[in-house]
Amino acid sequence: MAIKKGNMVRALREKLENSLEAKASDGRFPSYLFETSGEVVDIKGDYALVKFGKVPTPNIWLKLDQLTIQQDAAS
Repeated sequence: MAIKKGNMVRALREKLENSLEAKASDGRFPSYLFETSGEVVDIKGDYALVKFGKVPTPNIWLKLDQLTIQQDAAS
């Protein structure tokens, strides 16, 4: 299933930790990326802008292949 605007997603630790993005910045990712769901608010090319609303954090751009749709969030 393709990720689209409005989907609730989580980051995939194994895809994010050794990515080019991780190597280009601080590789210590906050736990909420993997433990809470965020909402896709925009998509540009291969990237999605994700808003994690349960914690006061800035929105973050992540590659689509670094995300998984939360099936339980839809029910």
